[in-house]
Order: sequence, then C-alpha cells, then structure tokens
Amino acid sequence: MSQDASPSKYQAGPVSGSKVLIADDNQQNCELLDAYLSDEGYEISMAFDGQQTLDAVADSQPDLILLDIMMPRLSGYEVCQQLKQDKRTKDIPILMVTALAEKADIEKAVEAGCDDFLSKPVNSLELKTRVRSLLRVRHLTNERDRLLAYLSEVEASQEG
Repeated sequence: MSQDASPSKYQAGPVSGSKVLIADDNQQNCELLDAYLSDEGYEISMAFDGQQTLDAVADSQPDLILLDIMMPRLSGYEVCQQLKQDKRTKDIPILMVTALAEKADIEKAVEAGCDDFLSKPVNSLELKTRVRSLLRVRHLTNERDRLLAYLSEVEASQEG
C-alpha cells in the first residue's frame, strides 16, 4: 500500500456543512428557502438566473442545487440538462422547486435530469426532508467513489 493510500483520506463528510445552491430569479423565494434551511448547518449560496446558476456551479461545485424552472437567460430545464450532460456536474443532485405543478411540467423536469421535484408554496418540513435525503445520497455516492479509488490504488500497489 502506498503511504497516502489510507481509508481516512477517502471518508465522506457529514451532511451538515454541505454546500447548497439556491437558484431562483425571485430574491424573496431564495431568502425563504434559505430561512427554512438556516438551522440545518448548510453553506448556502444563491443565483438569480440560469447563466448565473451555471457560473456558480462551476465556481463552487455545490453538493445540491435547488432550482427554479422559470428563470431569465436560461430556464431551469436548460440549466438542469446542461449540468446533467457535463461529467463534472452530472452527479450533483437537483431538486426542482417551482410553481409549475402540471404533470407535463414534472415530466419535462424529469426528462431534463432532475432528481426530485417540489411544488411551491414549499412546506418547510418537506423541503428539509428532501434536501437531507438528497444530500445523504450525494455523500454516499462520494464515499463509494472514494472507496473505489482507494481499492484501485491498493490493487495497483500490490501489482507493482
């Protein structure tokens, strides 16, 4: 085993402290979601249009994105689709949070690649529960990837 190939190097962080990006063109909606999540210990950032959302994701690599559908410059559908097609961002869970609640809207969001869907007005408990659940999945996926990298490193060191 190489010197830096230790399991602790590959451990996942806790859900508290996770980076959550809230993307909505209405600042009051962003502030409401932030207030609902404020006591959960997340690192919250905000974006107010589709392009700003893509830029924020590139800059900070959030653990979860709360994404409105109806936004200027790029819709939430377009943002979601672009993020899910990029190998660097495809595994970031996206929770669509929108006033659109028709079956066709939900189908379009799922087709774009969103991981979950929440209709406005948002229920605080439902939001917290879904965010926690998606972050757990994100951290388990990260942990799996780190363990696979560790096993690959161990295997390579035993062969060489």
